[in-house]
Amino acid sequence: MPTTETAKARIVTCPQCGQDSIYAPSNPYRPFCSHRCKQIDLGAWSSESYRMPEPEKAKDNDTDTSAEH
Repeated sequence: MPTTETAKARIVTCPQCGQDSIYAPSNPYRPFCSHRCKQIDLGAWSSESYRMPEPEKAKDNDTDTSAEH
């Protein structure tokens, strides 16, 4: 079993631009392909462009919440 860095490297798709990216310790921007793609993603998080969806409330829970308190 090879233990070299090239044996551990995998090719993945850059989540920002879709190009091939080396997913290995030799790529400091992984999983991104470049510093630019990493910064674009950071900017999107900083400006709250990515959001977690709010869970939908069950309709029967919305009718009477005073009984729970």
